[in-house]
Amino acid sequence: MFGFNDFWKFFLAFFLIYPVVTIIHLSGHLFFVTLFGGKEKKVVIGHGKKLFSFLKFEIRQYYFWAGGCEFTMIKFNNRLTNTFILLGGAIFNGISIAAVNILIYMRVLEPSVWWYQFVYFSFIALFWSIFPMNYPSGTPSDGKAVWQLWKDKVQGKSSDDLLWRSDEENDR
Repeated sequence: MFGFNDFWKFFLAFFLIYPVVTIIHLSGHLFFVTLFGGKEKKVVIGHGKKLFSFLKFEIRQYYFWAGGCEFTMIKFNNRLTNTFILLGGAIFNGISIAAVNILIYMRVLEPSVWWYQFVYFSFIALFWSIFPMNYPSGTPSDGKAVWQLWKDKVQGKSSDDLLWRSDEENDR
């Protein structure tokens, strides 16, 4: 049964662990954008008005509510590189799940509800990013964007949390 102590654990997990999972996911996109020569990169954590920025990260008022990764162009632009960029978030979530489980297995980390919640939220982020669907905003998930990319049905190389701004949009 979900008790009062569980409420506090959930509250902390939602406002601390989930944003970390989101940062890992978005860092995966940013890693591959950087690897393939992306320009004008930015990671936005949350929604709402901007609170502050540091390096290539912008933190918004509702920091715990998703986020996005933006860039303008990449040097190596083909289906394979675009696939890695689109799936970079899921790849990083998968790596973080494996790392936590391996470290617990090796007894470097102690099993705890916090690691369980980290893995749980990471799996949710991974699953919803690769499940091929459109979000209510009309933007595709990362998985659907990859499917569209390989089926030559892509209207843009963006997904729900990844925005590829064209040079024309930047000139406006």
